[in-house]
Amino acid sequence: MELAAYADYAVRLVNTEAPGRGTDDLRTTADIARLLDAVGRPPSRVTESDVPRLRAVRARLRAVFSDAVAGRHDDAVATLNGLLAEYPVHPRVTGHDGKPWHIHLADDQSGAAESFAAVAGMGLAVRMTSLGVDRLGVCDAAPCRNVFVDGSANRSRRYCSDRCSTRANVAQFRARRKARAAD
Repeated sequence: MELAAYADYAVRLVNTEAPGRGTDDLRTTADIARLLDAVGRPPSRVTESDVPRLRAVRARLRAVFSDAVAGRHDDAVATLNGLLAEYPVHPRVTGHDGKPWHIHLADDQSGAAESFAAVAGMGLAVRMTSLGVDRLGVCDAAPCRNVFVDGSANRSRRYCSDRCSTRANVAQFRARRKARAAD
């Protein structure tokens, strides 16, 4: 797996919570198993203690994105460095599913929360250092607060998905039309 692809772990973890909607999809071990399955990791050895640990990591990762968007790049980097120190990676060379030898960042012997936090932090660090801190984003479509990594050529991404982009554009169109009708 390309190391930068592990940044998706961070994005997926942060997006398990939608603060603007008051929803949280990380409450049980089954929720963690679904998260692990979504990134292609076998959901083994998930315990009840993994839930609060991953929720705490999620809050810190959200702070990385929020600080980056607010221009507090030093704070974003400091928070990410704290996660990297607390959850170090344990790289290993592996080959599976007919793929050539490649690097995996987490030791299978680690607990689910530790392993996930380690690869999420390292993946986000790789993306941040290769693209720039300003490429970390929080969706502009209200009430969505999902995060994303902007990999666009012109650094123009403002929404987490096409769905949010469309919803925001339609709302802006309707607001303009309503304003013209009022004139």
